[in-house]
Amino acid sequence: MENVRPQVASDLVGDRGFFGHPRGLSTLFFTELWERFSYYGMRALLILFMTAPVASGGLGFDVATAGAIYGLYTALVYMTGLPGGWIADRFLGARRAVLLGGIIIACGHYSMFLPAVTDLFGDLVPFYTGLALIVVGTGLLKPNISTMVGMLYGPEDIRRDAGFSLFYMGINLGAFIAPFVCGYLGQRIDWHYGFGAAGLGMTLGLVQYVLGGRHLGQAGLRPQRRIDPAERARDLRLLLGGIAGLLGVIALAIGLDRAGLWRLSVQGVTRTLGLLLLGVPLVYFGSLFLRGRWTALERGRLAAVFVLFLFSALFWSAFEQAGSTLNLFADRYTNTVLFGFSFPSSWFQSVNAFFIIVLSGVFAGLWLWLARRGREPSSPAKFAWGLFFVGLGFLLLVPAAWMAQNGVKVSPLWLIATYLCHTIGELCLSPVGLSTVTKLAPERVVGQMMGVWFLSISVGNFIGGQVAGLFERLPLPGLFLAIFATTAGSALVLAWLVPHIRRLMGGVH
Repeated sequence: MENVRPQVASDLVGDRGFFGHPRGLSTLFFTELWERFSYYGMRALLILFMTAPVASGGLGFDVATAGAIYGLYTALVYMTGLPGGWIADRFLGARRAVLLGGIIIACGHYSMFLPAVTDLFGDLVPFYTGLALIVVGTGLLKPNISTMVGMLYGPEDIRRDAGFSLFYMGINLGAFIAPFVCGYLGQRIDWHYGFGAAGLGMTLGLVQYVLGGRHLGQAGLRPQRRIDPAERARDLRLLLGGIAGLLGVIALAIGLDRAGLWRLSVQGVTRTLGLLLLGVPLVYFGSLFLRGRWTALERGRLAAVFVLFLFSALFWSAFEQAGSTLNLFADRYTNTVLFGFSFPSSWFQSVNAFFIIVLSGVFAGLWLWLARRGREPSSPAKFAWGLFFVGLGFLLLVPAAWMAQNGVKVSPLWLIATYLCHTIGELCLSPVGLSTVTKLAPERVVGQMMGVWFLSISVGNFIGGQVAGLFERLPLPGLFLAIFATTAGSALVLAWLVPHIRRLMGGVH
């Protein structure tokens, strides 16, 4: 097995056609912008559509069922990045994986749009088919487009970090714009038109990706790894076996349900896949410690990553209430009239992206300013602050929830303040976590560790979906207070553990 040198075309090294960066970055920037437009546009409507009465065009699900589906869907979106990266590395190359993934995503959104033009398939078949296609497509596109950004720069190119920051801006621009368009169409005209707009956005991204492909040079055209025919055949058997096994499990479940031997239900599927999702990182970390020949320093750093993984999952389980619990709170209990203008509740989903765009540079400068004075918090300390701020956001909502349950439509400022706290928490934890893993993971497993790190977001989304199911079962002030107590308590535990974790990190800050 032989590694291929990084695919950087010689003609891209001096290319400064996009704000001082390679012209190909603009192609990837707008592809990611439109993909995130499609994802966050659909996500802004998802739980509202599922819980809306059938008479108003929704699915009429109770919140517990809708929360389980939402949590499972968002968890699988992040989980499929692992096989998506593997397929690109060994078979397709990043360029084709992104194209194929985008096509599958667009088909998923158009599937969810289908009931707007025909009743032939009903509502549920296009809905579940669409979610499945988006999960598969995102798994192919999301990890590989980021890989291609790195391929645009040489190993010593000092523009690399700034290029990723610019690329990250595209993510948030897409997330900011999407709810305004898809949310308005979905809530004010027809739910399925909102899903169709998400598909159109992805289609626009694909068109400019193909047209702008000439600016990418050789980046992503070939698989990252050159392997001998025997190993390629083994990998192909593994891929086909995995697909056949997945289809076999689905067919078996449907067959048992039809035969009356086992009831196929949303809750049952969620529990089964949830156990698998929770088990994967535990098995992975366990196998690392058991089979690896690590030095004492490496073993300590792996232990630190595992501890941070657990707290990261707790953070995302609260943060990702944005698309479920907080989305429902905005729709049912928040005043959506401002200066005489009535706006769709899904527009609140743009607030976090707006604050990210405004505050990202502020936090980057803050960490540098503190570092120059020798006062920058350690990575675990930043994690603790992240957990504290995400919890603080829910604490702010407790009095608002109490007023709402007494029949008052609360001011939009309550949710805006909550999202501000959550954004501060995200900026303390999310980019810091990615950076910390690259510094702590032993070099020979850093790629695997990055993939597993994203599973913390996946696990968090799954847990968050279960929490969202309590929206109608618990008094809202109690639910928000419980989330605050969990995250703030976790922040205190982590703050106490900071000195111990820093010793495990072996000099990494």
